[in-house]
Amino acid sequence: ALAALPLLTLLLPGLLLAQDQKTAFLTADEAGPDFEVQGEYSASLGEADVKVGIQVIAQGSGTFRAVGYIGGLPGDGWDGQPETRIAGSGKMDGEVCILKSDHPDHQGRAVIREGMLILYDGDNVKVGELRKVNRESPTLGKAPPRGAVVLFDGTTADHFAGGRLSADKLLMEGVTSKQKFGSYSLHLEFMLSFMPWARGQGRANSGCYQQGRYEVQILDSFGLEGKNNECGGVYEIADPAIKMCFPPMAWQTYDIYYHAAQFDESGKKQKNAWLTVRHNGVVVHDRLKLPRGTRAAPVKEGPEDGPIYLQNHGNPIRFRNIWLLPITD
Repeated sequence: ALAALPLLTLLLPGLLLAQDQKTAFLTADEAGPDFEVQGEYSASLGEADVKVGIQVIAQGSGTFRAVGYIGGLPGDGWDGQPETRIAGSGKMDGEVCILKSDHPDHQGRAVIREGMLILYDGDNVKVGELRKVNRESPTLGKAPPRGAVVLFDGTTADHFAGGRLSADKLLMEGVTSKQKFGSYSLHLEFMLSFMPWARGQGRANSGCYQQGRYEVQILDSFGLEGKNNECGGVYEIADPAIKMCFPPMAWQTYDIYYHAAQFDESGKKQKNAWLTVRHNGVVVHDRLKLPRGTRAAPVKEGPEDGPIYLQNHGNPIRFRNIWLLPITD
């Protein structure tokens, strides 16, 4: 046993890291001080009154990534161009977080303290202050219209196969609606867990499948590029037009207008399904055609109606206020 100790000493850091990657928080009280630093900061700076947005992303153990946007945060002024996007990184230093740009032509730094981000240039001259903002989707809390099918209103999970309620009466991941649908307008609210040590597809991963066939990805991709396998993307088919993922533990919305594929009497597909997706109120897909079902989707393409499926990818996700209005056009 003693002979194995050196090997165990070498393996232990890796084992602890693997355990940390699965650590997930669903309340701010549990999440710790890094969660208070993470988030979005915004202000208009200088005589030109240029709007600037910065997203600060926790990476675990007091370390952070940061992405700055000239023009404002995504969905609030940023033009989506890579040249107006500046990345950086940093860590906690006592009570403050210090960030520095990764770009060789930008030698400034940022200091975050008590909900305020202070920018300094390369000569240590203060450029301005950005205040932490907590954006809300304009469709958050949207009430179901007349004729809507209410799938979840916080009272019961019985409308879903595998339905489970958390202690605070929220719907948990890994459920399939018992009722099946054709074309519809869907409203869904979701909250990503805070997983600071995880990366990529391991960070609060789920998905909302239309008819159990076509996945609109759910993922903590706050501060990432905005790809088809990130939040707002249609998995393996299309990137979102703009990356609208809010920080984890902020409530977010999907408003999806879905039109089912059309088949002839022999079962041959005549027209692809298509959808329009609003993520946090912003159109990220506009009448996007869906040439095929998502790989490993629980329901194959076909003329039959299908369910709403909220994927369990091994990470805790919470849902609320889910309703669907069937459409016939």
